[in-house]
Amino acid sequence: MKLLGILRHAKSDWNDVSLRDFDRGLNKRGRKGARLIGRHILDHGVAWNRIIASTARRVVDTLEASGLGFPVVWQEDAYLAPAQTLLDLLRRQDRDAGSLLLVGHNPGLQELIFELVAPEAENALFGEVAQKFPTAAFAVLELDIDDWSQLAEGSGRLVHLARPRDLDPELGPEAA
Repeated sequence: MKLLGILRHAKSDWNDVSLRDFDRGLNKRGRKGARLIGRHILDHGVAWNRIIASTARRVVDTLEASGLGFPVVWQEDAYLAPAQTLLDLLRRQDRDAGSLLLVGHNPGLQELIFELVAPEAENALFGEVAQKFPTAAFAVLELDIDDWSQLAEGSGRLVHLARPRDLDPELGPEAA
């Protein structure tokens, strides 16, 4: 059994339109959401063996604001990666890592959840993710594997989901 945490970067700043997508940081709401979800992740009680993260500025800023402090492996190929690329990246991880936290972007992260959860394992949490996997959302999947190289379609079960709006209603979709 392995644990996979999935964290989407927090809300990015669109004020400077001259910046490349890769270089956009977080806005004020994003920094608040990253702090809240970081505290939630720590309170969740999993000592993540490693964080695997996109090198995009908004992911770097999300991790800095979150205060997680787990070892980070920066992966350029995780930037805007589709689910298949993320699966390949995870399959290359050390067998000894019992828990990995993947931090990146949609739609790849949401698609990854769709790939890993078998139809018979879909639950209410999966239904929430199917509707939307918003910025700074955090999901946990239990994987029925002994080695990351065994990661396959349908090998997971979604056991936890938290979004900033669940922790602070002011960060809900109707808030500015």
